[in-house]
Amino acid sequence: MTQKKAGVIGIVLLGAVTLFFVIRGQLDFAILTMMALFTLTNASRAKSFKEQGYDRESRWMRYLSILFAVSFVIVLALIIFK
Repeated sequence: MTQKKAGVIGIVLLGAVTLFFVIRGQLDFAILTMMALFTLTNASRAKSFKEQGYDRESRWMRYLSILFAVSFVIVLALIIFK
């Protein structure tokens, strides 16, 4: 399995898990999985932009992915230490 297919499978699974938590009403876990989803999608976009030669846009998406990763850690800490 290629890295791209694994990334797509991860994005689809995180989307399904997020939807599951939204339906169940557990919004704190839904937000946590959305942060992970945004991290993966922006990292995927950054890689795609880099391959297409859009270096500035790739850098922007990479920083946005890092921002969502940091947000994921903060939300996780808030959930754990609630």
